[in-house]
Amino acid sequence: MNADRGLLRELLGDGRPALSLTAVALLLSGLFAIFLSFRREFLPHDVNYLGMSAAELCRFADCRVVRFMFHDRVAFGGTLIAVGVLYLWLAAFPLREGAAWAWWTFVVSGTLGFASFLTYRGYGYLDVWHGTATLALLPTFVLGLTYSRRLAITRATPWIRTEEMKGASWRLQVGRYGLVATGLGITLAGLVILYLGSTEVFVAEDLGFMGVTRQTLDAVNPHLVPLIAHDRAGFGGGLATIGVLLTMCAAYARPRRSFHEAVAIAGAAGFGSAVGTHFVEGYLNPIHLAPAFAGAALFGVSIACEVIASRTRQG
Repeated sequence: MNADRGLLRELLGDGRPALSLTAVALLLSGLFAIFLSFRREFLPHDVNYLGMSAAELCRFADCRVVRFMFHDRVAFGGTLIAVGVLYLWLAAFPLREGAAWAWWTFVVSGTLGFASFLTYRGYGYLDVWHGTATLALLPTFVLGLTYSRRLAITRATPWIRTEEMKGASWRLQVGRYGLVATGLGITLAGLVILYLGSTEVFVAEDLGFMGVTRQTLDAVNPHLVPLIAHDRAGFGGGLATIGVLLTMCAAYARPRRSFHEAVAIAGAAGFGSAVGTHFVEGYLNPIHLAPAFAGAALFGVSIACEVIASRTRQG
């Protein structure tokens, strides 16, 4: 044992502590976003940028613009919680066991998540607080990846392509392929929302719920649409990130209790926030909600099938 190791090297260990710290930071950020939304508060820099508080904006359009903004922020908070939970599982189990796919999952999802901040160039609002938090967390994540790279020594075929999967019960196969499909669907939805947040910002159902036009929003406050676009793009980036995470985990991970627990918690946080906030805010357009309900149903059936199949196999 080398007794002369530096403090940073000792704290970083095999890199997993830094990755876990990133996960905890994301999880807490998600909880904070949901907390502020339920308190009906904007962040100080939002108020400074708009020149008005949430209470002041709430006097316009029967508070529907504010409710729309908070529905986005709660959904975004749910994605951060989901990403944090799966990151904690990846660091604690497959990466610790040397799975190369787990390290690459961190790389791909992390690159997408951090890079999504750059979409501000499309809508023009540079969120200094968001940027500062990103820059503060990025070195921790990169150091975690750097020091954990040597753990990623075991290369494996995706579990869904193994003989074990081919010989598994129909419930397990339905469950696992369903999780992969859910992950791919979430990724696509996230990328679409990320694009819309950087360009059009709204779909027809959004403006219908608020009862305004984009021109009306610009007339009320020229900074309002860029701020909403920032929220939309952030949610899209978080959604795409969790979609990539779920897809790769579902493709490679063997069925076991820790995996099922992590996926179930992440799914409950993500879908619970994204769907639940619509009922809280009264945004119940069936066309708008249909993809979310379909995704939640597919996810629920898939994880239930896999858990039941795994318990039957163990029993």
